[in-house]
Amino acid sequence: MSAYREGDRTIVLIPARMSEAEERRWVGVMLDKLAAQENRSVLGDRELTERALRLSEQYFEGRARPGSVRWVTNQNTRWGSCTPSEGSIRLSHRLQGMPEYVVDYVLLHELAHLLVPGHGPRFWRLLEAYPRTERARGYLEGVVAAARLPQLPATREE
Repeated sequence: MSAYREGDRTIVLIPARMSEAEERRWVGVMLDKLAAQENRSVLGDRELTERALRLSEQYFEGRARPGSVRWVTNQNTRWGSCTPSEGSIRLSHRLQGMPEYVVDYVLLHELAHLLVPGHGPRFWRLLEAYPRTERARGYLEGVVAAARLPQLPATREE
């Protein structure tokens, strides 16, 4: 079961085998969950924007000024992205729950793109200001490597 927004419509997906009473109940549950998720996201995005501005002040003398910073759920192959022409930064929801220094690194990486679009030497010099760049990159590389490991079958404790 899932619920999501598509433009100004709300889509709720439920199994066809449900009775009308179950359907009504689960549609209500899913709409409540969607509303709660959206409320958390709005607050999270505001906090994320404030965090980005603090990091810009601390490491880039306030020169990187994002127009928007938000969490997104449609980035499964990237940790973040930036559109310099709009000043928008998007961070993958997969970063939520990771150590703060990792999220800060990804934010700084995207903030740096507001100042330098590519990944040339000038871009990497900007990120040298953040003392945990290499550690954060190693952490993210480890997450990617762990995701590629074969999953072992669960063992039953006796």
